[in-house]
Amino acid sequence: MAIPDYQSCMLPLLRFAGDGQEHQLKDAILALADEFALSDGERNEFLPSGQQPVFTNRVGWARTYLKKAGLLASPRRGYFQITDRGRSVLQERPVAISQKSLERFPEFVEFKAIRRDKSEDGGAGEPESLLGQTPHEALESAYDRLSAELAADILSNIKSTDPALFENVVVELLVKMGYGGSRKDAGRAIGRSGDEGIDGIIKEDHLGLDNIYIQAKRWEATIGRPEIQKFAGALQGQRARKGIFITTSDFTKDARDYVSRIDSRIILIDGATLSKLMIEFGVGVTPVVTYQVKKLDSDYFSQN
Repeated sequence: MAIPDYQSCMLPLLRFAGDGQEHQLKDAILALADEFALSDGERNEFLPSGQQPVFTNRVGWARTYLKKAGLLASPRRGYFQITDRGRSVLQERPVAISQKSLERFPEFVEFKAIRRDKSEDGGAGEPESLLGQTPHEALESAYDRLSAELAADILSNIKSTDPALFENVVVELLVKMGYGGSRKDAGRAIGRSGDEGIDGIIKEDHLGLDNIYIQAKRWEATIGRPEIQKFAGALQGQRARKGIFITTSDFTKDARDYVSRIDSRIILIDGATLSKLMIEFGVGVTPVVTYQVKKLDSDYFSQN
């Protein structure tokens, strides 16, 4: 089954706490994962940022909303427990608990009002499309959409600009990724040879312990196995073991299968990957605004 959204986790979480004991979130996550019969893949699926499993994030926010509504409480650091109000709700035998059903409690209405004042819609409430997402997921989804649009713009500009700039992009990116030694050394290496299917040679690290051979093609057509075979042959001619083939287009499945079977280590970087790496390592882009997502420092508030 699909990973349940945070609202679907609310009632099972409240039932889990229904024994009146103090519980840790990690135990609840395991119990609810079993209740929802989640697969190993679903249990280990992470948010786009890679910082936290999706299901952990959703159960965590389900707990937050139940606490804001007064159905759960935190008796001590790292634990939660059902309240008298929470027991009363369970006695009603609800079929589900949602944000809407929690609005009967004034504490939750106040909490929602604070969030609503900060929303983009000026107080009209959350968009329907976001009701199944936790705030973390909504933030990361928006970030992913902006990144996808930026990546498309980057690739479009690379394809339409002067070939020399593409060469400079390759140099800048590889150096920022830790290859090529100094910027000056890498600049000399890329675009120097241009023979036998090799466009450049860079150092693998600052000490120059090994060389990496580069092929960079600003193409529109998808690159197939024959081009990769030529590059692999050029590597063998140089007694080289490692190569990077960079293009603004894409590679066929046959080409990708081929590099997975040969002895030489060849990394294929297509246009989509190239633009994402440029964003990640700050090549050709500039920051507009930075948001820091912070969490409560429990140790601070537990000091005497």
